[in-house]
Amino acid sequence: MNTSSFGAAARQPAAMAADEPSPTNLTDAAWMVLEAANDLGDDVTVNACRRFIDANLNGIQPLPSDLNVILNYFR
Repeated sequence: MNTSSFGAAARQPAAMAADEPSPTNLTDAAWMVLEAANDLGDDVTVNACRRFIDANLNGIQPLPSDLNVILNYFR
């Protein structure tokens, strides 16, 4: 195995290397989901998005359940 083949992957941030969304993309997604849920009158999802956005703005870890709602809303 050639260790130089891992060089590009090693220089990527962990979130990109693991194909996970970055915090900025998650915040953008939360705002999009919030808008869609608000338009549809989906109060449960609106509350989850608000909790996620508030947690992000306050620098605390959001609830995993709120993150799940945001990531799976349009699926």
